[in-house]
Amino acid sequence: QVQLVESGGGLVQAGGSLRLSCAASGRTSGSYTMGWFRQNPGKEREFVATIYWIGGATYYGNSVQGRFTISRDGAKNTVSLQMNSLKPEDTAVYYCAASRSTRYGATTALSYDSWGPGTQVTVSS
Repeated sequence: QVQLVESGGGLVQAGGSLRLSCAASGRTSGSYTMGWFRQNPGKEREFVATIYWIGGATYYGNSVQGRFTISRDGAKNTVSLQMNSLKPEDTAVYYCAASRSTRYGATTALSYDSWGPGTQVTVSS
């Protein structure tokens, strides 16, 4: 099993930036992809970004493409999400996730086996 913990959330004004980090521990060798999802209060969880450990291919949700960048550090078992040009609609709890496969697709929450507790991101106007 993989343990994940997010950090870097907080309050920022519209147009500002935040950088989220996710540290993985435990059985990390079995991870195939890492992803970021977000969930607004009372709404469904939304795909944000994902990265493959091998090759480093990345994919982004339409609402964040061009503004967010996901990256990895294999030696440290860490993934980061650089968020620029933040908008009030980006406000959500952001979750880090790890997957052993892409059986249901890397952008689908069902593909992910382990989840972090989440970190709050609030963007004010």
